[in-house]
Amino acid sequence: MMRQPFIRQPFIRRWGAWVTLGVMIAVVLGILLWPGGSPSTAERARSLESELKCPECQGLSVADSQAPTSVAIRADIDRRIAAGESDERIRQAYIDRYGDSILLAPRSSGISLLVWILPVLALGLGAAGIAFALGRWRREERLHATAADESLVERAREDNQ
Repeated sequence: MMRQPFIRQPFIRRWGAWVTLGVMIAVVLGILLWPGGSPSTAERARSLESELKCPECQGLSVADSQAPTSVAIRADIDRRIAAGESDERIRQAYIDRYGDSILLAPRSSGISLLVWILPVLALGLGAAGIAFALGRWRREERLHATAADESLVERAREDNQ
């Protein structure tokens, strides 16, 4: 019986599925990341309300709280947006009034940057310390039983029987 020579598969057959998958991923990412134009006033208001912490509540945003202060802040944000103020100006007005504690997420600059960096740094240093200790532990020489140790064990076994 005669063997057929090795025939290379055409490029499309070998790589077609991968190229198609790549194109599909690129299209999906393009659709998801494509800017949708300027946000509506309701979207802007909701975004600002979710960034600000309720001054009366524990850990709730202005958007999620029904406290009287949060209701007043939501109405004020709507009024400021209708007056044409920018998001940054509205945010800054509340920071000026309540301080940086009004923000649910601290700013990522200046002293507030430490709030973001220190936990990550502590976690990294802890992981490095554990890795160092484990590496050092592995390099330590293991203790092995000597002939005297084994004879003691044998005598103890014989005495117990």
